[in-house]
Amino acid sequence: MIGEEVPSDQYYWAPLAQHERGSLASLDSLRKGGPPPPNWRQPELPEVIAMLGFRLDAVKSNAAAYLQHLCYRNDKVKTDVRKLKGIPVLVGLLDHPKKEVHLGACGALKNISFGRDQDNKIAIKNCDGVPALVRLLRKARDLDLTEVITGTLWNLSSHDSIKMEIVDHALHALTDEVIIPHSGWEREPNEDCKPRHIEWESVLTNTAGCLRNVSSERSEARRKLRECDGLVDALIFIVQAEIGQKDSDSKLVENCVCLLRNLSYQVHREIPQAERYQEAPPNVANSTGPHAASCFGAKKGKGKKPTEDPANDTVDFPKRTSPARGYELLFQPEVVRIYISLLKESKTPAILEASAGAIQNLCAGRWTYGRYIRSALRQEKALSAIADLLTSEHERVVKAASGALRNLAVDARNKELIGKHAIPNLVKNLPGGQQSSSQNFSEDTVVSILNTINEVIAENLEAAKKLRETQGIEKLVLINKSGNRSEKEVRAAALVLQTIWGYKELRKPLEKEGWKKSDFQVNLNNASRSQSSHSYDDSTLPLIDRNQKSDSNYSTLNERGDHNRTLDRSGDLGEMEPLKGTPLMPDEGQESLEEELDMLVLDEEGDHVSYSPMQKI
Repeated sequence: MIGEEVPSDQYYWAPLAQHERGSLASLDSLRKGGPPPPNWRQPELPEVIAMLGFRLDAVKSNAAAYLQHLCYRNDKVKTDVRKLKGIPVLVGLLDHPKKEVHLGACGALKNISFGRDQDNKIAIKNCDGVPALVRLLRKARDLDLTEVITGTLWNLSSHDSIKMEIVDHALHALTDEVIIPHSGWEREPNEDCKPRHIEWESVLTNTAGCLRNVSSERSEARRKLRECDGLVDALIFIVQAEIGQKDSDSKLVENCVCLLRNLSYQVHREIPQAERYQEAPPNVANSTGPHAASCFGAKKGKGKKPTEDPANDTVDFPKRTSPARGYELLFQPEVVRIYISLLKESKTPAILEASAGAIQNLCAGRWTYGRYIRSALRQEKALSAIADLLTSEHERVVKAASGALRNLAVDARNKELIGKHAIPNLVKNLPGGQQSSSQNFSEDTVVSILNTINEVIAENLEAAKKLRETQGIEKLVLINKSGNRSEKEVRAAALVLQTIWGYKELRKPLEKEGWKKSDFQVNLNNASRSQSSHSYDDSTLPLIDRNQKSDSNYSTLNERGDHNRTLDRSGDLGEMEPLKGTPLMPDEGQESLEEELDMLVLDEEGDHVSYSPMQKI
């Protein structure tokens, strides 16, 4: 589920730390001083590449530095270097014993791997560039070299075919050599093990950005990241330290939270022995949660609120005999408090989106900790902070907030509070009417908002009344009958209208206002024929198995124009991904929750990428 898109005509870069002298040296520095001879000229690119194999190390290092310089913001030169077989030579120099040589080669590879040309990344992979970078990382002991290595890996991680290569070869090195030692987290905590100022922040930012990208690849990648000893612990420690230092808007926090968001995607299904946390649907067990609503209101019991045991209004996390470690931290009170703090303190849209997306993921599914977290967020008064995000000027933040509120509304007490305080802003974000948001939201965001509204008003008469009072009926009917809305929007709006008409208490007031029964009944047969009745609509979501079975005949995907909804796939916003399908007409007892992965940032070609800053020399 959160970064900046790379403009087509501009790159962002940072100078190579403590490497100015070597980087700035050009090939003519080999001369012994004095003015250049009359026939002196800058070498051609083939000559520079040939000099990478020269017997003198000074020539090699200067040739690599000059290539780094030539490749800066020059896609043509990068392509030419690849075509002239310069990449295998540079990769080979990563194992050179002298720092000035392997640092220059790594800097050149970092610049070559940055940008739109995916063939450059593949060329680095095909000559075993990732293992070579890992070998160099394990030997590196200083900031400037480690920063260039991790920046190169971050760039490479934006390509889908390289993600698992990085997971398999670089995950443990990045965790053991960078994340853990420089986070301040200790495996055996002592009195001094408290969040403090982060050292090597640029290196940690690169590393978290790389892992943020690879976490969006597939469930196997997320499993390996979750089970990597110390990784989740150190990530949470880093974010706590940054919050403690009043730095809730750093790129490091963004990458870490986006990574945590992705690791929370389907956590209730993907962690070891996940079945021990599963809970029966409310129609099977005696649960205080709301029953699945019939789209015609037949199961609503005249709109009365579900019976609720007051003692269950507060749910405490189970007592532990030992501190949570590893992937278990993903769904403990500590991480929930982190997300709440960021929602209240951060001003960065990507961090707000990731925090809301992580909450959405954790509250998805019928599982024990999902129930605890829904209650904990209410007790911590976080519902209002999430609802406030609905007024954001950033669509992705609005969509993430909508998804989080929808899953939180599964809890009956949350449903009541969200109905009172969030319905006006949810309705305002719908298209049409006099009171509308100034933004023109995408189809997916509109559908997400409609699905959240339906979840909130189901078995919640007061929320349905609030919807009517805030021009919600006008907007819903307009979506259905205007003829200029998409099929998904029409179907989602139809479900809300049918839910409203299911309340007999509202029919007479609605008829007095001039509404007819036909306004609330929409024929969806034609629209639903084209869709499978047993699978998710995952045409743009590679993380969802097309053969995964479901009782639904309609699913809403949380998209941003890329493949993932709540996943983060780019080091920049790295990661967004799919939402779990939610049915238009849910059967009783069927799970109708959404989940998200953090999304990727798109580059100018529309790929999901997050890049480390380029090296300028």
